Amino acid sequence: MFRSTRVKVIGALAVVAAIAVAAYLFREPSQPAPETVAPRVKIKWHYSVWGPPRAFTSGIEYAKKVMEEAGGGDFEITIHYAGALAPPKEHLESIRIGLIEGAHVCVGYHPAKTPLAQVLELPFLLTENIEPNARIMDAVFRHPLIEEEFARGWNTKYLMLALLSRYEFMGNRRIATAADFAGVRVRISGGNSLLLKEFGGVPTMVTAPEAYTALDRGTVDVVGFPWTDSFGAFRLHEVSKYVTDGVAMSGFGCIAGVSLDAWNALPDKIQAVLPKIREQGIQAMIRAYEEGDKKWLPIFRERLEIVPFPKAEREKMLAKAEAIWNEWAAETDAKGLRGSEILQFALDQVAKYAAK
Repeated sequence: MFRSTRVKVIGALAVVAAIAVAAYLFREPSQPAPETVAPRVKIKWHYSVWGPPRAFTSGIEYAKKVMEEAGGGDFEITIHYAGALAPPKEHLESIRIGLIEGAHVCVGYHPAKTPLAQVLELPFLLTENIEPNARIMDAVFRHPLIEEEFARGWNTKYLMLALLSRYEFMGNRRIATAADFAGVRVRISGGNSLLLKEFGGVPTMVTAPEAYTALDRGTVDVVGFPWTDSFGAFRLHEVSKYVTDGVAMSGFGCIAGVSLDAWNALPDKIQAVLPKIREQGIQAMIRAYEEGDKKWLPIFRERLEIVPFPKAEREKMLAKAEAIWNEWAAETDAKGLRGSEILQFALDQVAKYAAK
């Protein structure tokens, strides 16, 4: 009986084996296992500016559009206005520690942090016109020594220019001549402040968002700001009686700066649009300032006395400017920072673009 059972088991196993062999021989072609698709990772940048959207911010707003399009849905920049992420004097620190990926940076808010870049705040170094000034400033910020200054100390890359137009003065003291600056508490910075001291001015520095309150409370008498859009954007005409037209002083040197680490992590397709955003961004800002003039000039004419500043008076101020340039270069050289080289480069750019 045991032998019979064993024969039956062996027979059953043979049948199972035969079925298995047949199944293998006549199986459907095997399908590859589905590949594991990695989830799409969207790169997000946070960018800080102070104040409201205006001509000064139109460049980075253009860059946001172009860079996001190049990213094909995988890249996003959020622009935070009104200093929501960091105060303007701390933007470089915020980029360096990784709190934000980018910000508008004006060297006048922290002169010691980027000393070579201060060349763009020397009085009357630039021309009276926005187009050549944009070219001059862009060239200076792209100089290897200044790029290194931002990169080494602050992990910051010059993305593009944050363009400011010529500086005029709005407030509650009537400025019609260079001598009228005597005793005037004026919001200004850099080499411009040294020049105004030559004429008896009393320079001080408050940030742009603080300017309204400073004028309203009498902390300052007049504010040096880009004509005309920044005056209007910060509503200074509401607490002022006068504004100059014709001083055309150099103002802040400002950039759209981004974290080097964040930039280097971007895909090539986004980095490739850098030349476009630098050039077209300048055009976007120039158009925005022109539109600002159309908007704000009628309002200023209605509410303020627009005080012409004669060419001859501007020449008096300009005559004292070159000595300040040379003094700045000598002091910067003494610190081992090659200020004379940067000053000469800037002057070469002025000659090049002013001629055009």
